[in-house]
Parts: sequence; C-alpha cells; structure tokens
Amino acid sequence: MIKDNSATGATASGRSAWLTIMGINEDGIDGLNPVARSALAAARVVFGGKRHLSLAAPLIQGDSEVWQSPIESSVERIRQLAGQSVVVLASGDPFLYGIGSALARAIPAAEMQVFPAPSAFSLACARLGWAQQNTRLVSVCGRPLAQLDSALLHGSRVMVLCAGAESPRQIAEYLCQRGYQHSRMTVLEALGGADERVRHYARLGAFDDNNIHPLNMVALELSKVGSGPSEAAASLAPGRPRDDFLNDGQISREEIRATVQARLAPQQGDCLWDIGAGSGAVAIEWLLLDSSLRAVAVERHPERCRRIEANAHRFGVADRLTVVEGAAPGIIHSITAAPNAVFIGGGASAEIVERMTEMLEPAGRLVTNSVTLESDALLTESYRRLGGTLSRFSIECCAPLGALTGWEPARSIMQWCWQKPDSHAEPTL
Repeated sequence: MIKDNSATGATASGRSAWLTIMGINEDGIDGLNPVARSALAAARVVFGGKRHLSLAAPLIQGDSEVWQSPIESSVERIRQLAGQSVVVLASGDPFLYGIGSALARAIPAAEMQVFPAPSAFSLACARLGWAQQNTRLVSVCGRPLAQLDSALLHGSRVMVLCAGAESPRQIAEYLCQRGYQHSRMTVLEALGGADERVRHYARLGAFDDNNIHPLNMVALELSKVGSGPSEAAASLAPGRPRDDFLNDGQISREEIRATVQARLAPQQGDCLWDIGAGSGAVAIEWLLLDSSLRAVAVERHPERCRRIEANAHRFGVADRLTVVEGAAPGIIHSITAAPNAVFIGGGASAEIVERMTEMLEPAGRLVTNSVTLESDALLTESYRRLGGTLSRFSIECCAPLGALTGWEPARSIMQWCWQKPDSHAEPTL
C-alpha cells in the first residue's frame, strides 16, 4: 500500500517544507506578507540576485548567497541544505519565467512553500489596463529577439519582459525591419518602485530614447502597414504560404500541410519526428500550434539542414526544434526524445515505416505522404496490414492558360494515417 503524505506536507524523505521561495518586487519587504517576512527573518541561508538581497537586507539574519553561474551550481547547493531553513528570492512570480521551475525539478513540491508577488507582466498589464488573457506574453531575457516572431500578428497586444536597458531599442529596430514601424510602444520601468516611469511612443520608427532603466518591460500594440518583409507567423493556422519558408522546392503544398497537422493531432507536450524534413515546414508549423510541443527534424542534406535551422529561427521556435543531419533509419538511433507523432514526408521505405511503428509511443500517430507509384504500393500494403486510414488528395489551382485562365492540377497525394494501440488503455468488456 502506498501512503499519501500530501495532507501533512511530508514527502518520501520524511521532510516537511524547508525551502521558501518568495517573490520580491521594487517595493522590497513592504510588499511581503507577515508569513513571508517571518520566513525570511528565520532563514539560515538566503539566495538571490544582488538586487533582491539588497531589497530584503533589513530582514535577513542568516547568511546571504548570490546566484552562481551556471545557476545549476546554486540549485545543487540548495539541495545540499535540505532540511534546513532556506529562502530563495526572485522577481515577482517565481514560476513565470523564473527560478521556480528549475527548483521544482530538483526538490519535491511538498518540501517548498511559495509566496509569489505580482509578476512583471501583471504589474505592466495593470498599469495599461490590459487583460493578461488577451495579451501575448514574451520574454527576451536570456533569449534571442526571435522569440518575438511567433507573437507578430497585426492588431495584437504583446508584453515583453526585457533583458536590460538596451532591450527597448533593440526590439524597436527588430520590429521596424519586419514592417511594424507604425506600431505603438510603451516602456515601463522599475514598476512598483521609487524610480517607476511609464513612457508612450506613438511609432516604433520614432523611438530614439537611450535613457532607459535596466529593469523594464515593453508593451506593443502591433500595426503592420505598407510593404514590409513577409510576416512569417501572420496566421495562427497551419498551411502557411510556401514562400514564408526558405526552401529549394522540397516543401509540401499549403493545403497538404494543413491536413497533415490535423492528422498528427498534437497534444500537450508531444514530440514530433519529421523524417525527410526538407524545409522543416511541417515540424515548424507543429511547434507554432502550442508552446509545449517539441520536434526533431531529420534531413540527410546538409544545406537543407541549415535552411531548417534558419526557418526555425525565423519563426521563433529554434529552442524547441532539434535538427538531426543524416539518413533514416540509420541516424535515428542518435535521437533520445521518444516520438508521440511521426511524419514521413519524403523517401518512405518499408524499413523506415517498420522502425517508426516500433518506436512510436503508445497512442502515437504516424502520417506518411506519397506521390510515387512505389510509395503508393507501400502505403497500401501498410494500410492492409495495420489498418488506419488511407486517403488521396487532388488539388487544382487557377493558372493562366494562354490569354485565358484554366485549372492546373498538382500531383495527387496519397496519405496513410495510423495510430499505435494504447497499451495503457483499459480493455473493453
């Protein structure tokens, strides 16, 4: 029998909560509730950045330790103090782009008590009267500006957690290059503190202020007018125009890519393997559907691998895409992430299909496209053996026909979709 200790706060180690994680903002200890203040005063060791430790200094009685680099060193140090009273200070909400997630991977939740403060996003949205649920939240703190790409939609409101005093200028220049120079920008500095300042700029193209507090947020009201560079992530739906992706012609038609995503049926946290990825369009559109998704693009041509990486950066999903250079199935032994979904877009063979059906996680989905008679025969045989669904798509588009206009057919696509049985499912009676 397994005993549930959650009601008492005890864990398998027998320890109750010993680690306190608390958010502290520019108002310092005045913003802490009485329980958090008591925990801070009683702590044997307090961890935080120099600014956090300075803000909390009037209440700290124990030792203070500034974060080490890499941060994992401090996390390990905290683990070694298990059972003693330890406080970790963080900005705002520790579990929103904060240290909380790293600590939760190393320490059971029942051994922690958390006192979040209003996050920088909450404070900034409150100042402007923006509803957070209708605002795109992005962090470029320790991340490339390409993180903004997936949020670039005309008419959207975007709140950006910045990396320092230079961030507003860098963001303005980055967006102007993408045709958003007529967007409105607000810079919110040192929110909640004595140095708080909020400044509005009617046009990104006119921003030229260098006197910015290093602790700042940028609020954007996006407006794209005139002729600018292609808006890479303009649509929320898959099936984006082929010209939005760098490619050498090895890219599925928009209509086919939309059906592929529907059949891949992504679920929270899933990992896709895109075999014979070409431009990487299928993997990238998969990643754009939800921030929890991951993907591996397998491509044997080095130049195409570089294009996939460039496309991933262009759409702001490079941090969740792994590009593996090599030919399947031989190269797949080097991939550590198990697939919840697999797309075979080019070069399908009986061996590849066999290996993918074996490696798929239970309830995983496999989608394979074919444009040749040989591959058609393979998919037909796979359908006969394993079941699933077999479809054929024929697409015709209007095109000039001399001085007139006529229908121009594209190559027909055969598509086989199969779902692996779920070994965890309860048997039906």
